[in-house]
Amino acid sequence: MTESLRNDALSASADPALRSSRAAVTAAYAAQGLGYAVIVTSLPALKARQDVEDDVVTIIVLGVALMAALGSVIANAIAVRFGSRTALALGLLIQASALPVIALPTPFPVFGAAFAVFGVGLGCVDAAAAMQGVAVQRSYGRHLLGGFFAAATAAAIAGALLVSGVALSAIGAGVALVCAASIALGVALTGLRFFAREVPIDVALPPAERTRLPRAGIWVFGLVILAVFVADSSVSTWSAVYLQDDLATPLWIAPIGYAAYQAVVLVTRLATDRLIPVVGRARLVAIAASVSALGCFVVALLPFPAAAIIGFAVTGVSAGVLIPVTFGAAGELAPAHSDQVIARVNLFNYAGAIVGAVALGVLAGGPGLGPAFLLPAIALAAILFAVPRFRMPRRPVPAVADPTPGEGSR
Repeated sequence: MTESLRNDALSASADPALRSSRAAVTAAYAAQGLGYAVIVTSLPALKARQDVEDDVVTIIVLGVALMAALGSVIANAIAVRFGSRTALALGLLIQASALPVIALPTPFPVFGAAFAVFGVGLGCVDAAAAMQGVAVQRSYGRHLLGGFFAAATAAAIAGALLVSGVALSAIGAGVALVCAASIALGVALTGLRFFAREVPIDVALPPAERTRLPRAGIWVFGLVILAVFVADSSVSTWSAVYLQDDLATPLWIAPIGYAAYQAVVLVTRLATDRLIPVVGRARLVAIAASVSALGCFVVALLPFPAAAIIGFAVTGVSAGVLIPVTFGAAGELAPAHSDQVIARVNLFNYAGAIVGAVALGVLAGGPGLGPAFLLPAIALAAILFAVPRFRMPRRPVPAVADPTPGEGSR
């Protein structure tokens, strides 16, 4: 970073409006991580309350992923017209409206519809939070996305502990869900004032320019996100099952693989923003992809509990490093179209999650769950072909800024 850029970054970090925007966006990431963790860790209690089987739960989870893709599309449409701050607040409000309905004992059609609504909010926040994170990062002039995603991971851990603390019962799950809804509502209302302000694309660009997107770059970064979420969903869905059923570990050991994975995700996200200037973005991506692929290969080829747990932990480097780095790089493809680019890249998230959860389940019936982890291993290794696209630009391209001073403008 040149001396002038360094001075600009220091000046930006001293701006109270920017600091407020950074805090508000961090809170949005935390609310998202907390809400999702509370939902997934409450599923056993909710399943018992609704008296449904595992296949119904699987359909609900897949439905949430599909509705989240719709939510990402909605976030793009709103951001283009009104700005990403509006899209982010709306996504949190949608989640805040759905979570209490899920918490209450309702007929199954209402229960399922609430999950669908939650999925829309989930996708809307996924996309809009990344848009806002890139906006704040650009205004600061230094890397911040790793810290934002770390807040989501830390909040997810807190959410899981919250559900554990109130016990796995329908009433306890309801308390946790209402708590998550209250936090999402509070962040949405606060964010309407403090989220980063930007000129909507419909205002900033003439009609002829609005659809000129870097489609090749969107596909490259989108496929990287897909590969990462294939691995993330594989570990999240199948690590405990593999340890317990295939490797015959005691019940209390089975969750340790996923816990180790999440611990590495958190640590690497906390370190990513500091590592990029030191290591270089492209080199960091190459290292993260290689290490994570190696972790999946270890799981696939060494059928021992200790090796599997180590392999799951090492795989966490992919979600820890590659997600924030990829969204940051995507935001630089065409700064004037940053929100549109990020919304499209985010769609690959849900495709990867579905592939990881479903494909490994299918493969488990053939070669077994262990060898099935070759799929995420190969997907992560393929990221190495995209490394050249992560080279840092020689100098930053200015984004479209809000002409109104203060209040978190870019």
